[in-house]
Amino acid sequence: MLGNIEKHIAEHLSFLKDSKLLIAISGGLDSVVLAKLCYDLQFSIAFAHCNFQLRGEESDSDETFVKQLAADWNIKVFTKKFKTESFATNEKLSIQMAARTLRYEWFQEIANTYAYDYILTAHHKDDALETFLINLSRGTGIEGLTGIPEQNGIVVRPLLSFTRSEIKNFAEENDLQWKEDSSNASTKYIRNRIRHDIVPLLKELNPAFMDNFERTQVHLRESKDILHESIKNLRNQLVEKLTDDQCRIEIAALQKLPNPKAYTYELLKEYGFNTWKDVSDLLTGQSGKQLFSRDYRLIKDRAYLLLQKRSKKEIASETILINDSESIIKTPIRLQIEEVTCITNTGKNVLYIEKEMLKFPLILRKWQKGDYFYPFGMKGKKKLSKYFKDEKYSLIDKENQWLLCSRDDIVWIIGKRSDNRYKLTKPTNTIIKLTLQ
Repeated sequence: MLGNIEKHIAEHLSFLKDSKLLIAISGGLDSVVLAKLCYDLQFSIAFAHCNFQLRGEESDSDETFVKQLAADWNIKVFTKKFKTESFATNEKLSIQMAARTLRYEWFQEIANTYAYDYILTAHHKDDALETFLINLSRGTGIEGLTGIPEQNGIVVRPLLSFTRSEIKNFAEENDLQWKEDSSNASTKYIRNRIRHDIVPLLKELNPAFMDNFERTQVHLRESKDILHESIKNLRNQLVEKLTDDQCRIEIAALQKLPNPKAYTYELLKEYGFNTWKDVSDLLTGQSGKQLFSRDYRLIKDRAYLLLQKRSKKEIASETILINDSESIIKTPIRLQIEEVTCITNTGKNVLYIEKEMLKFPLILRKWQKGDYFYPFGMKGKKKLSKYFKDEKYSLIDKENQWLLCSRDDIVWIIGKRSDNRYKLTKPTNTIIKLTLQ
């Protein structure tokens, strides 16, 4: 096996040879074999061991074993105890997901602090098959069927081309010692049930099953590459960038595609929208319907799907007071306020008002249901909702629009339209000039 992995690394992972490597080692069979192979290949390695404190003395025994192995081989070792159960409870995660989150965050922290180039894990071909079957049982797309990637960022899995039996044979031939995790024998976890009950049956039905599975994975990954390239080209054609945080896709253009729902799903998946039915239903949903991912909001707005990056700070309900002594507002918008004696430059970003007409403090806020104003140049009043509709505001445009108010009156839809009641009607020495910068 040593010769085979040396050849595999030379052909596919040659960058590992001259890199500083951090090996995730549990003390189990797979990770001990990975560590031994890297040690024999004289790679620059260190160990990182997580004690999740889930199996009492057994967890502590695993940690002791890894420390002793590192000492025997003169390898630097990092260890850490985690309060996994409390973390899972606080974050509302399963124990497995909590452990995974804690593990990879800590590995990344070590890599950043001590300048390790790559993190190696001991996932192998049988792990990839188990993941494939788990995803297949739950329902998945091509991403879920392509299994575990050999490289994902700085995480590399050199053993993915090798089976569990090959790994065990190497360990026995080299008289390696390892620790057995008692939880691996429990069938209360779906992965263990697949490992102990289903995979052996598949191998019994077809002795070449693992080789056939590997070929299937290669075909799926090649198909995925074609799909990604197609979607990349389509994204360049259909996704129109409006601002740094906002873009849109024309619904009519999507509906001209051979399979609009599938293309829409693939276009939006990278933004965190990965529920097929919700995304596809949006195409025919009512205007104003929204979906949320962790970082984005997706809105059906008339002829477009609007995609907006979600702000970390919700500002929609904020109200800012402006006193008569202030000369500039820097946030959430930049507004300059000054007293002038005459009108100079004009435009949609500038407003002149008689100071005597204003009631300080002025109010800067977002629109609310029932708001109305008297549009400049008109005699009657108009609801803001009607104004927004006439001006073809999107839902995002409406939520981003700031209003300048004097008590309950809307003085200015900032940068758009002023209120007719506050227009200059006579010469005065007390003119307030407001400039949106």
